[in-house]
Amino acid sequence: MAKTSAYTAKTPGPDGRITYSSSEDLVWRDLYAQQEPNIRKWSAPEYIAGFDRLALPSDHVPQCAEISEVLGSLTGWRVEPVPALIGFSRFFAMLADRTFPAASFIRSREDFNYIKEPDIFHEIFGHTPLLTDERFANFSKAIGEAGAKLEPRDFSWLIRLYWFTIEFGLTRKDDTYKALGSGLASSPTELPYSVESPDALRRPFDVIDILRTPYRIDIHQPVYFVLDKVDDLFEAAQRDLVADIRTAQSKGLFAPLYPEKQEA
Repeated sequence: MAKTSAYTAKTPGPDGRITYSSSEDLVWRDLYAQQEPNIRKWSAPEYIAGFDRLALPSDHVPQCAEISEVLGSLTGWRVEPVPALIGFSRFFAMLADRTFPAASFIRSREDFNYIKEPDIFHEIFGHTPLLTDERFANFSKAIGEAGAKLEPRDFSWLIRLYWFTIEFGLTRKDDTYKALGSGLASSPTELPYSVESPDALRRPFDVIDILRTPYRIDIHQPVYFVLDKVDDLFEAAQRDLVADIRTAQSKGLFAPLYPEKQEA
C-alpha cells in the first residue's frame, strides 16, 4: 500500500463519532445519488443484497459505529476508523480480527469521479455490503489470517488475491458480467467499464494466476477475474494460501498489462 496520502485523516471525538462538514455530507449525497442506480444495474446480486441490508443514509456520511452495529448483529464484524493509509501488516491483522479499517476522510470535489486511494465512501458504500454476508466476511478473515503467517516480503503477493476479488472481482449472472468488487461499486467510471467495455480483459478465476498478476492502483484495471460461481471464492478461503503464494513465486509474475508509471 502507498505510504503517503493527499488527505488528512479525521479523528473521532470522545463519543467515537467523526464530525463531517455540510459540504462533505453533500459529496456523500451526490456520490450516493450517482452510484445507487449504477450498482443496481451493474453489480452482483450478492453485493446488492448486502447494500439493502445496510440501508445506508443517502444524505450524509454515516458513522462507523452505526455500520458496526449492523455488521455485528449479522457477521460479528466492525468498522474502525484509521489514518488515510495503513500498512499491509496492520491491514491483515485487522481483517483476521473481523475488523474492517476505514479511511475516515471523504474525497474532494476534484476527485469526485476517481480517487486513487480509499476514502470513507469507498470503505462504507463499497466494502461493507459484502461484510453483511457471512461467506464474504469469512473470506476476508481468511485473507487476514494468511497474512499473519507471512513475512513482509510476501505481503504484496497475498494482497493480489484480495485486490482481484473483494476489490475488483467480477461474476456472471444470466450470461452477463456483474461487478462483485468493492472498488468497482464505489467507482462511477470503472463500474460500467469493468462489465461492458470491450477493451477490458476478463479471465477465469484462478488463484495462482491472480497471485501472479501485477496491478496499479491509479488506473482502471486492464484485467479482471471472473467467478462463474461465487462459491469458488469461498472455496479459495479453505486453501493453503501460503503454499499457493510459494507456487506463484516459483512461477514468477506475469508481465504487466499496463504502461509503466511515469514519475513526475
